[in-house]
Amino acid sequence: MDELLLVGGRYVKAPQEFSVGYQTIDADTSGRNASGTMVRDIISEKVKLEIKWGPLSDGEIFDILNAVDSAFFDVTYPNPKTGGMATKTFYVGDRTAPLYSWNEKFGAIKWQGLSMNFIEK
Repeated sequence: MDELLLVGGRYVKAPQEFSVGYQTIDADTSGRNASGTMVRDIISEKVKLEIKWGPLSDGEIFDILNAVDSAFFDVTYPNPKTGGMATKTFYVGDRTAPLYSWNEKFGAIKWQGLSMNFIEK
């Protein structure tokens, strides 16, 4: 399924691993009161996508890294809460791309993979 993720307006190669996390954002006033009861003032819920790709060609890794080059970008992804696709605005966390091998004679580089997180704006 190559059209799993639409990132920054373009489809990227389907990842090998894809996890959707939900982060509840509390106001500064949340915490335990004098009787020890938890009091929460939930102000938002944000999505965090944890994504890992397997082996990538130079072209594939180039496409993915350039799709997340902006401060913020839209991502259309499978949403387990709705059972369909969702589009939200994200920013990218750290990106890691381990090298698999290269051949100096032919200039061929192979990437072992790529991992990054998308955090909802």
